[in-house]
Amino acid sequence: MAVPWLVLLLALPIFFLGAFVWAVFEHFLTTDVPATMQQRAKLRALHCGFLYVLTLGNILEKLGICSMPKFVRFLHDSMRIKKDPELIVTDLHFGTIPVRLFQPKAASSRLRRGIIFYHGGGSVFGSPDCHHGLCNHLARETDSVLLMIGYRMVPDHHSPAIFHDCLNASVYFLKAVETYGVDPSRVVVCGESIGGAMAAIITQALVGRSDLPRIRAQVLIYPAVQTFCLQLPSFQQNQNVPFLSRKFMVTVLCYYLAIDLSWRDAILNGSCVPPDVWRKYEKWLSPDNIPKKFKKRGFQPWSPGPFNEAAYLETKHTLDVENSPLLADDEIIAQLPEAFLVSCENDILRDDSLLYKKRLEDQGVRVTWYHLEDGFHGSLIFFDKKAFSFPCSLKIVNAVVNYVKGI
Repeated sequence: MAVPWLVLLLALPIFFLGAFVWAVFEHFLTTDVPATMQQRAKLRALHCGFLYVLTLGNILEKLGICSMPKFVRFLHDSMRIKKDPELIVTDLHFGTIPVRLFQPKAASSRLRRGIIFYHGGGSVFGSPDCHHGLCNHLARETDSVLLMIGYRMVPDHHSPAIFHDCLNASVYFLKAVETYGVDPSRVVVCGESIGGAMAAIITQALVGRSDLPRIRAQVLIYPAVQTFCLQLPSFQQNQNVPFLSRKFMVTVLCYYLAIDLSWRDAILNGSCVPPDVWRKYEKWLSPDNIPKKFKKRGFQPWSPGPFNEAAYLETKHTLDVENSPLLADDEIIAQLPEAFLVSCENDILRDDSLLYKKRLEDQGVRVTWYHLEDGFHGSLIFFDKKAFSFPCSLKIVNAVVNYVKGI
């Protein structure tokens, strides 16, 4: 009886070591860390760890033990949450939707500013616990009441569940903002990555709602505002940059939109989009809309592959405004509140921000743009991780805090 246990004890370290070696090899064989990025060695080490966790999660999923997304979320939710003596933090439910409310303890002579925060992670990673430190900092430094929404995630839920949860929780909060000590004329929506997309989508969905306070501003931190054109200059230039490679993004996109992974190539080469649709949206998606200085590095003009109707039928919801807010009608865009847009040079989603910036400005919407030459996708989440933080992480947080304080 002792022999099987002994074999198991010997096999486990070999298994974990093998998975780690595989992750390290994958990093150095497939990953590009541009010379312009700061603390490159630390970035490489963190990315190796990231790939290691994904490798373990994928193995567990293949063994039928646990899905990869749930395994990753279990790990980052096991991190200790620090209490802030200056804030009252309350976990609530708006219906079935879990939310976390951050309220300054100090008395205020007037109603405070409100922030509705949608966390990132592609609906695969991320959670209220993972983003607790960030929201804690934003609420404290801006002296705001902050609501973080914990939406349903894959693999159990797919689009449009995240949209419905974010919209319903936002409406619930907006209808009762004064009971939370919030000034209804100073409510800001904020999100990063897919959370930035949600901030844009929710702001669009609330246009014309006379029964709700009007959103004062939208803060979009490297948002994904379209889900079907994956050959923009930044997608080509940064396709292998941590922590969001183009290959990984397509995988996450398929998870989120419940698209079979066999259609990844069709999504990448654009053959899933009808020619008339490309012509219709070319005015908003064309690389001509991106300043020349962003196209100097490794961009090749691109044309979509031959149209594949079967692929279109399986993936056509990528064209829905709820998944691609860049495609909203001009009359909706023109009614949006001012925006604060953050983009990172070493991010495949850089051009999403540039294209959305142009769309907003073309319709007369005021945009404040903050671009980081040394920034990369996901850098925001490291800002409070001490030894794991990067200069660009703190720059983004400080820029957001300064902007929100001006509202």
